[in-house]
Amino acid sequence: MLATPGPLPTGPGWSFEVKWDGMRVLASVTEDPAGPGGTAPVLRLRTRSGRDVTANFPELAGLVELAPDVVLDGEVVLLDDGAPSFAALAHRMQGVVGPAAAQRRPVTFMVFDVLQLYGVPLLDRPLAERRATLDRLDPARVPQVEVSPRYPDGAALLAVTAQRGLEGVVAKKETSVYRPGRRSPDWVKVAHRHSQSCLVGGWRPERTSGNRIGALLLGIPGPDGLEFAGRVGSGLAGSAVQQVLAARLGPLESGTRPFATAVPRVDAAGARWCTPSVVVEVAHLGRTQAGRLRQPVFRGVRDDVDPSDVRREPG
Repeated sequence: MLATPGPLPTGPGWSFEVKWDGMRVLASVTEDPAGPGGTAPVLRLRTRSGRDVTANFPELAGLVELAPDVVLDGEVVLLDDGAPSFAALAHRMQGVVGPAAAQRRPVTFMVFDVLQLYGVPLLDRPLAERRATLDRLDPARVPQVEVSPRYPDGAALLAVTAQRGLEGVVAKKETSVYRPGRRSPDWVKVAHRHSQSCLVGGWRPERTSGNRIGALLLGIPGPDGLEFAGRVGSGLAGSAVQQVLAARLGPLESGTRPFATAVPRVDAAGARWCTPSVVVEVAHLGRTQAGRLRQPVFRGVRDDVDPSDVRREPG
């Protein structure tokens, strides 16, 4: 279930949580056959696009001890100077990490919902009941797992998150049921900074090195196809970023421009077009009258977002 962007709700019947700057993950523990006459609990971590990222976060293996046949919804975060940082987490999203490397800088799984327990689906139970069940389950007894706190005063939480440099607030209606994959008005997200998931429709090499990516050409699906949303070069300099982008975009190179709208000559010069199936996230300072992102900054590849889910966000 996804939150809808909007103003902070007021009135009774709402609770408020921090909007964590991380990777949305569903954690499931199931009993799988372990040999003749026995079973063993198995943990699977999946993104909202369905990708299995269990091997990316070995420090969360203790979730198998929590309860049998349980499904948890939450966000994996990585702290940077005491605050969650998507940029710091980005390299952990890309592939398998060994236990020793994970323990040197472990992630935290911030759990905010329970969707199944002891094999019983809880999707049609109201949020207040699901959260009470989650509190009784006490996921925080597992290393590297925390329960996302809830607060009654949304305006105060919004002010505190702004002061501490956090991403924002999510308001949730206490009576809301859980609808997987749907964007619901019963969950409302209020962010302090603009961010946008985009599809990469092409890239331009650096002027001084044709082997390095100097800029990405961004697109957002519109009614007539992929609309050009601007060019981002800031945030691409790191060697790890270059390796990830080259591995993802190289096999997608195409001789056909994927944009349905015009790409200005200054942006298209020297571009290499590609099939728009890689999702990236950028921060920005609003939009121009032509709909282009102002001063975009690359934050990372979003493997947890399906390309079909990309849409224009407010701001």
